[in-house]
Amino acid sequence: MINYVSAENAVSIIDNNDKVILHGGAATPQLLVSALTSRHNSLRNVEIFHLHTEGAADYAKPEYSEAFCVSCFFVGANIRPYVNHSNVQYIPVFLSEIPSLFRNQIIHLDVAIIQVSPPDKHGYCSLGVSVDIVSAAVGVAKKIIAQVNPNMPQTHGDGQIHISKFTKVILSNEPISELASKPATEVERNIGKHIASLVEDGATLQMGIGGIPNAALEFLSSHKDLGIHTEMFSDGILPLVKSGVINGSKKKNHPGKIVSSFAMGTRALYDFIDDNPMVAMLDVGYVNNTNTIRKNPKVTAINSALEIDLSGQVCADSIGTKIFSGVGGQIDFIRGASLSEGGKPIISIASTTQKGISKIVPMLKQGAGVVTTRANIHYVVTEYGVANLYGKNIAQRAKILIDIAHPDHRAELEKQAFEMYGKCW
Repeated sequence: MINYVSAENAVSIIDNNDKVILHGGAATPQLLVSALTSRHNSLRNVEIFHLHTEGAADYAKPEYSEAFCVSCFFVGANIRPYVNHSNVQYIPVFLSEIPSLFRNQIIHLDVAIIQVSPPDKHGYCSLGVSVDIVSAAVGVAKKIIAQVNPNMPQTHGDGQIHISKFTKVILSNEPISELASKPATEVERNIGKHIASLVEDGATLQMGIGGIPNAALEFLSSHKDLGIHTEMFSDGILPLVKSGVINGSKKKNHPGKIVSSFAMGTRALYDFIDDNPMVAMLDVGYVNNTNTIRKNPKVTAINSALEIDLSGQVCADSIGTKIFSGVGGQIDFIRGASLSEGGKPIISIASTTQKGISKIVPMLKQGAGVVTTRANIHYVVTEYGVANLYGKNIAQRAKILIDIAHPDHRAELEKQAFEMYGKCW
């Protein structure tokens, strides 16, 4: 018999100065987050860690700064207005290395707040759609507060936790967060078409979420024997799984399996992964390890950027000094794909912002973070084509990047390149 308590009772075990990890993504336990935030008058200096979370992040508001400080590994829309304030800071780190921060006690965790599936007949609950860094966190946290929810799918892999491990348990029947795909724009479809032209039969794919990855997947319907090894996935793969295009038959590591760390999408996606032995939801320290990634052939890693300079430096986490997202797993997979036999690391980027500002620039903005260095860069794709920078010198890179920049900006980019590179240009 499970002793369910109220959310208020559950979070009452959190003390001043505790370090707390929140389950993220679609698994964010909204009731517990709300109950914790409501304790702001009685708590002091509670440090909250998390990746991207869904729902309200009121604990990050400046007026609660005496109660809570936030150290996030990735900045989502809910936390973005507060980041770089005194009580909300970003930790730049490769996604693959976060579990070791917990396991090696570099970051000490007192409490893990998670959302799980109901226990199976053996008493095991599942972390469901978000195993990522949380499987490591629950292994070291002194106390675990769990929100049991029948809407959370039971997934295979590293996310099983016995009910006896929980310090406090609440019951919830609220829908877990969904993220519906928007129709791809013409620019996204053109980028997707160029990306699809780089994907070979038998390739192992890594992709993020959003219009460009989904557009690329739409153009892969005639491909054969594709596999998935990715830190996250969404609904875009479902038609290709159903048609047999994605079957994992050519993978050398976890053949036949969709290997991932977390998933975000619609209920159709969550129903697909529920108790599906084809899907392995594993610790991100393993999934994103370059030695794991490189074992599969033709790893094609599709990642995005905010801007790229003419030498090939990729900024993907900030707009100048303003943190916008995070390092995430981009360099894990860019490097892993480059080490894979026949692998292709790809940076996809629209040529301009919605305001018409070029994303291909002579130099990155002052304070911009270089996520993927120019030594790691291979393919860059815009709606105007593909540039392969690998093995090219700086002047050659500038020329081929300008060729895929928006036509309205090419003349100015050529002028800037000439001023920077002189005779080499």
